[in-house]
Amino acid sequence: MTTILTPTNNLTLPTDWHRLNPIWQGGEEDIQKGLPHTQLAPAWQLLLLGDGSPTRHLQLLTCDPIEVDVIDMSLIGMSSDHAPSLIQAVPGPRLRRQVWLCTPSGQRLGYATSWWEASHVDEFLQNRSLPIWASLARIRTELYRDIRGIYCGYSAPLESGFDEVGPFWGRHYLFWHHGQPLTLIYEVFSPYLTKYLGQQEGCKV
Repeated sequence: MTTILTPTNNLTLPTDWHRLNPIWQGGEEDIQKGLPHTQLAPAWQLLLLGDGSPTRHLQLLTCDPIEVDVIDMSLIGMSSDHAPSLIQAVPGPRLRRQVWLCTPSGQRLGYATSWWEASHVDEFLQNRSLPIWASLARIRTELYRDIRGIYCGYSAPLESGFDEVGPFWGRHYLFWHHGQPLTLIYEVFSPYLTKYLGQQEGCKV
């Protein structure tokens, strides 16, 4: 069930989000040149470092429509919310949205947290049960996906949520619209995707 909560004046925020505890992380230079294939296999690099829609890629991989299980919609005010520092590019007050990306059978393939300017979120997420790319495609929104960080790490909540053992690969990026930052997104993918993409290879420091 989706809940929308308002932070108190002392900024005690509801419902934490599931960030990775990284054992390795890379920045824009790593993203531009790509990673050694001994660190991350080519098929996984296409998913993580490519600028296409991840939910569209998951749909093509599984031959199933990708459904969104919204687990959190929280107003966080001007808090940085322990998010990547790029959250400062998103005007406040902000709203945080957390979702699982699932197949119709309930298999969780990905997890995503996004941060939006609260006053504009309804403009872009008219149907909040749709994946972001589907919502934005419906209103013909032109976007640029600006990938800024990649991670390999662990998270106990994600191990439980995916029912898979880490480490997990994730990334964060900004969506730009008409030259302005629209939303910051942090995504983590399930190792279940090795069924379609092959082994991830090692997460080497």
